[in-house]
Amino acid sequence: MKQGIHPENYRLVVFKDMSNGDAFLCRSTVNSKETIKWEDGNEYPLIKLEISNTSHPFFTGKNVLVDTAGRIDKFKRKYAKK
Repeated sequence: MKQGIHPENYRLVVFKDMSNGDAFLCRSTVNSKETIKWEDGNEYPLIKLEISNTSHPFFTGKNVLVDTAGRIDKFKRKYAKK
């Protein structure tokens, strides 16, 4: 592998799926202004996700569409006239 191309600032970060509330702790270099208290009592940076493997239909096996931004309603309104 090439030297000096990988980031050095990996740290523990909490990723939270906003559609179902599941959260997981992982190492990442992503920046965040928010923090959350984790199960171990420590505070970690928080990254909010719209969808993750715990809510995505491919991983869950359920054909449920998660609409977090109102895209379905917008589509229905747009094509309801036709």
